[in-house]
Amino acid sequence: MLDDTQERLCAENKTDFSDLKALTINCTLKRSPDGSHTDKLLGVVETILVRNDVSLEQVRLVDHDIAPGVYPDMTDHGAPSDDWPAIWEKVEAADILVIGTPIWLGEKSSVCQRLIERLYAHSGQRNDRGQYIFYGKVGGCIVTGNEDGIKHVGMGVLYSLQHVGYTIPPQADAGWIGEAGPGPSYGDAKEDGSGYVGFDNDFTKRNTTFMTWNLMHMARMLKDAGGIPCHGNSVDLWNEGRRFDAPNPEYR
Repeated sequence: MLDDTQERLCAENKTDFSDLKALTINCTLKRSPDGSHTDKLLGVVETILVRNDVSLEQVRLVDHDIAPGVYPDMTDHGAPSDDWPAIWEKVEAADILVIGTPIWLGEKSSVCQRLIERLYAHSGQRNDRGQYIFYGKVGGCIVTGNEDGIKHVGMGVLYSLQHVGYTIPPQADAGWIGEAGPGPSYGDAKEDGSGYVGFDNDFTKRNTTFMTWNLMHMARMLKDAGGIPCHGNSVDLWNEGRRFDAPNPEYR
């Protein structure tokens, strides 16, 4: 009965998301094909996106040779190789970006930090309206681990995304850490064989679901509006001398 109700409620959504593109980037430290707990929670997000016809691409960043640095292509700055330019094409095309990261020592993974640095490499680029390149895109994050830090990690990731220009909708982070200290991680089989750790956690399920829908709704609103209005935030117009009502310090 509950499943029938859920199907009916899901079917009540009349919003068309089929022209939206989403990208999930898993910043686990584990290379494929090793299992990733972060990947399992990202799977909840991905299922909702796909069920609503959002085009989806997935990247496990550690499987790629991403050079450290803050330039769009680090081979122009001495790196022997750099896979980032190909990943950037996916980021640039996506309306929705969801970053997934484990917690290590209370922080996002080193892979996640590298991702943020490479996103920052494009912070000076502009769209065809003279705004920063990330304007009109929405971002969120998923966090997993078995130590405290979901809100701390979410705070850092979401701050970084909004700083470069992403729009962050309400409640744009979710995660699971279980009991503090050593123990099972999200998606591990329970010792009694009754299922998988974290899958039945209502708080995590609710927040992950709300986050995904908020990302879709915000992306829909922005796309329908043609992005963020460019009055007052166009770098090109600022450079041409427009000051958008900013007071002149000489007359304050």
